[in-house]
Amino acid sequence: MKKFLMAAAAGILGGVIVTTQVAAPLLAQEAAKKTNVYEQLDLFGDIFERIRAQYVEEVDEAELIESAIDGMLSSLDPHSSYLSPDDAADMRVQTRGEFGGLGIEVTQEDGFVKVVSPIDGTPADEAGIESGDFITHVDGESVLGLTLDEAVDLMRGPVGSEIIITVVREGEDEPFDVSIVRDTITLTAVRARTERDAVVLRVTTFNDQTYDNLESGLEEQVESAGGMENVSGIVLDLRNNPGGLLTQAIKVADAFLEKGEIVSTRGRDPEDSDRFNASEGDLTNGKPMVVLINGGSASASEIVAGALQDHRRAIIVGTKSFGKGSVQTVMPLRGEAAMRLTTSRYYTPSGRSIQALGISPDIVVEQPRRSAEAETEEDEGNGPRTRSEADLRGRLDNESLTEDQKRQIEEDRAQAEAAAKLREEDYQLAYAVDVLKGLTALGQVR
Repeated sequence: MKKFLMAAAAGILGGVIVTTQVAAPLLAQEAAKKTNVYEQLDLFGDIFERIRAQYVEEVDEAELIESAIDGMLSSLDPHSSYLSPDDAADMRVQTRGEFGGLGIEVTQEDGFVKVVSPIDGTPADEAGIESGDFITHVDGESVLGLTLDEAVDLMRGPVGSEIIITVVREGEDEPFDVSIVRDTITLTAVRARTERDAVVLRVTTFNDQTYDNLESGLEEQVESAGGMENVSGIVLDLRNNPGGLLTQAIKVADAFLEKGEIVSTRGRDPEDSDRFNASEGDLTNGKPMVVLINGGSASASEIVAGALQDHRRAIIVGTKSFGKGSVQTVMPLRGEAAMRLTTSRYYTPSGRSIQALGISPDIVVEQPRRSAEAETEEDEGNGPRTRSEADLRGRLDNESLTEDQKRQIEEDRAQAEAAAKLREEDYQLAYAVDVLKGLTALGQVR
């Protein structure tokens, strides 16, 4: 018995020694890490003092510190940044839907400013700026080497003033200049209209107004159609929508889902994870849906498209989306400033992260670029004209049709001509409406 106790005591003592031997290096490493951090902070203070005392020109100390903070944040990823009091105020205004500027959402890539998407109806959109364009110069000044915030500051200015940006575009041999007049950007979050018998909901951004605009716009179009039974389906147009508020993306997806997960967010700490689920009720009573996306559809747009795709609630048409799968939290700082920090990734209901991958459409449909030659032919009325039986001299008349049948033929012909015109104006949207028509016909056959 004594031998057993001695053996046990020896085992315990051995365990203490082993634990001590393992813990000691870990504690030493942790202490060394803290010492290294303090040394780096001392180094920062030393550099700051030398700049303040010895730089060739007098420096603004506050600006110097702000630049250091911004550099620290922007080194993390393209979406983390420091917001000065003015920038923070501008951001709050933007989420309410009105601000001054050009009307483009931008990010940074390879040192240049890359256009995520132009916003509908803004000066940048009207000037022809496209998703994927690179801005290399602003009023002749290169943006290479500037932070994203610094480049954006260059593009800001008084409403009514002109700015010239130099653009590099895929497919163009040389950079070219674009002149834009700054204006007050008033965002209409959702524009609703009816194409043939499909309701088109064009969502341009996710701000405080988005869900309310969508709900009221849908209600107006359904009322004009004489009821939901006269609507073939819904086209949710998210093209060139750069995103916005996560809460609004969840509401928009929930508007068309009866149940199930919409999106989950996962941070570094598992306890910071969140899941957001749909509540009962579908604004369209289950009508067929098509969602339009392209390379300018980012962030909140991808959350909506991914949720509706995973639940097989909608067919996704267009081209691959931007691929921004991270969530930023805006944290207020002293002095009315703020910090935008990437705090988590989001995942679609099936558990996929679209970070740097994007949402792949179910049906890939490119938007064809109209050539100058085709536009000239259309303007001059030189398009090809086909002959039919009705053009032939001495043809037989069709006397077997009733007046109602003739009227129906005329209505069908008018719809076909309207569809052809829409294909010329917006091929992707026309394709989406055709898909809805097919889904409706398939439902009727069943």
